Amino acid sequence: MRFYSFQIVIEKEPEDTGYLAYSPTLPGCFSNGATIEEAKHNIREAVQQHVASLRAHVPGYW
Repeated sequence: MRFYSFQIVIEKEPEDTGYLAYSPTLPGCFSNGATIEEAKHNIREAVQQHVASLRAHVPGYW
């Protein structure tokens, strides 16, 4: 099993009550949540799925 570390950013959504979460080092990887904790949980899942997709579809990426 490999472990990776990615920076994430969580921002308050300006026109909504929720929070936007994204990883600047993984373009296209983003999520959201009603609370900061939910946004953290959701972006963790999004990063895991994003990395799994990259590993499956981009030979030699990792």
